[in-house]
Amino acid sequence: MKTKLVLLLIAILTLNTAFAQGSLNDYKYVIVSKKYDFLKEQDQYQLNSLSKFLFNKYGFEALFEGENYPEELALNRCLALNSDVLKDSGLFKTKLTLQLQDCNGKVVYTSQMGESREKEYQKAYHEALREAFKSLEALNHKYEPSAAVVAQAKSKTKGEDSKEIEKLKKEIETLKQAKSSKVVEVVEEKQDVVKPTVATKLTKTTTTILYAQETDTGFQLVDSTPKVVFKIKKTGRKDLFLVEGEDSVIYKQDGKWIYEYNTDAGMKQKELNIKF
Repeated sequence: MKTKLVLLLIAILTLNTAFAQGSLNDYKYVIVSKKYDFLKEQDQYQLNSLSKFLFNKYGFEALFEGENYPEELALNRCLALNSDVLKDSGLFKTKLTLQLQDCNGKVVYTSQMGESREKEYQKAYHEALREAFKSLEALNHKYEPSAAVVAQAKSKTKGEDSKEIEKLKKEIETLKQAKSSKVVEVVEEKQDVVKPTVATKLTKTTTTILYAQETDTGFQLVDSTPKVVFKIKKTGRKDLFLVEGEDSVIYKQDGKWIYEYNTDAGMKQKELNIKF
């Protein structure tokens, strides 16, 4: 009877190990926090640095949160696991457990508990953490891209992009309302001087390619003459610019550059052909 029970426990442990290994192999990266909740300072006792070192040692590509991420990770955060270290209370022992979560906050792995009887904090934390990592080491992690995780990452990225676009549209709409509410008084001193209107200026630019040349505050858009047609200033948004000397903006929408300007008849839009 005891033999059967031992064999059953071994079988369950083997299955759990195989499942954990398969699921963790779906992930290439691990994001390591700079501060654990049970400590008062960032990387106190070099525990976070040791975590990053051990993840790299056991087959992952580990990065600190907020670090410059590789392009594929910056675009698809679901390709990485978020790590945490939890401390259990103990009177004479330091007890630490490693935990990994996916991009949706779901726990996908919890290590065995690492323990230490060392009295010095740094030695105790390091020994307990290394002990906790032994179960991760046993999995022999090797990254194998999973179609499910890649699809999850693409879906999440698409959703984030949609939110970003909607946010930009709202900011542009707010800018429109702010500009349309201004009252502009025009004083004509000379009747014999005919100034080109914004609409006339734009009609010329829509038939030609405008080339962007970087300036201290943004860009100047020139035609093939070359002649400066617009001077635009950067804003807090990557694809939104203010036009110098005009009550107008230029922004990118649905892959097209839109010139939006204020007239007596209200706001109008024209499409521009800009090469950055």
